[in-house]
Amino acid sequence: MRRDVFQAVADPTRRQIINLVAQQTLTPNGVADRFDVSRQAISKHIQILAECSIISMKQQGRERYCYVQPRNLEEVADWLDDFRKLWENRLDKLDELLVKLHGKTDNNDKTE
Repeated sequence: MRRDVFQAVADPTRRQIINLVAQQTLTPNGVADRFDVSRQAISKHIQILAECSIISMKQQGRERYCYVQPRNLEEVADWLDDFRKLWENRLDKLDELLVKLHGKTDNNDKTE
């Protein structure tokens, strides 16, 4: 079953795994060593990330290594970008309003 990328990044442990593996390639055991949960739980998280193609596994000799596939996070980034633009627009309007209000206050202070 292929999971949704949003399901994958919804879990804080999986987000930590993505951040960790983005900084350095690690084996699944190397990832598990950095968490206070069972190796089985981390293995399940890695499996979910792999099903979403956020992490890929590559065999190197006897070891398997986890690699982040950042391109597969673009859907999340695009979705978040819409909200970033919305909030930037709202904050710009608030800033304009505050400048306008502050300007009126300064003008009133000068006439008194």
